[in-house]
Order: sequence, then structure tokens, then C-alpha cells
Amino acid sequence: MNPSATILIVEDSPDDYEACVTALTEDHNLANPIAWCSTGDEALDYLFQRAKYAENAPDRPCLILLDLNLPGRDGREVLAEIKGAEALKKIPVIVMTSSRDPEDVDACYAQGANSYVVKPVDLDGFFKAIARLRDYWFQIVVLPEPT
Repeated sequence: MNPSATILIVEDSPDDYEACVTALTEDHNLANPIAWCSTGDEALDYLFQRAKYAENAPDRPCLILLDLNLPGRDGREVLAEIKGAEALKKIPVIVMTSSRDPEDVDACYAQGANSYVVKPVDLDGFFKAIARLRDYWFQIVVLPEPT
């Protein structure tokens, strides 16, 4: 993966965001910049480079970690918009959520999610889950270059 390509984390919990960043970067030499959006609406503005992101538009991310339960437009709506947009649909989206509901799992995969991960409730389990994601998505998979 291009080490200058941005990873976008869409997560409303500051604690989960910080834990995710720590698990991705600590002791793993992950050099990719990380962007954070705390609502679905902000994530869509970021991705479509509008509102506060229109000027000095950010680079498109190479990977998106997406929580489902977000204020405003939820992760399901965000996923649908990402996968429905020609410019964004190739970006891998990993859904990370506390929901084990089979309907959520099926709906996310039907909309084009690349992975669905249930967030463990304990911090150690959370770190291990992110480490497995990191190992898979950043060491094995060849990601598309952002456009």
C-alpha cells in the first residue's frame, strides 16, 4: 500500500477512534495519514470534498473503517453512498460495529462492504481485532491507489 495514502476512520466515539489509531500505528511503522470523521454527514462531506472540505480538498482515502451507529446519516447510509458513487466505490470499506445482527451483516455485504467486524467490548480484544485487520488489509491485500 502507498504509505502516503490516507486511512479514513468514521467513528463517533473518541475512545474507539483513539484505540483504533493506537492499534494501527503503535509498534507497526504504519506511516499512512489517518483522517477522522465523527458523523456520517461529515464523512460524506470529506469523501465528496464538499462543505468545509471543498477548499483544500483532502486526498481520497485508500481504506475506510466505518462504524454503523453514527449520528446523522448512519453507517448504512454512508456505505450505500460510497458504493453508489463511481469515484468512491473501489475504496475498500471495513464495517466495524458492535452489532451482531445478521440483518446488518447481510445488508452491509449486499451494499458492498469488504469486511464486517464486530468490535470486541474489552480493550485488549479491540486491539487484537484491529491488529488482525491491519495485518490483513495492510500486508496482504493490494489496495487501489486513491484517485
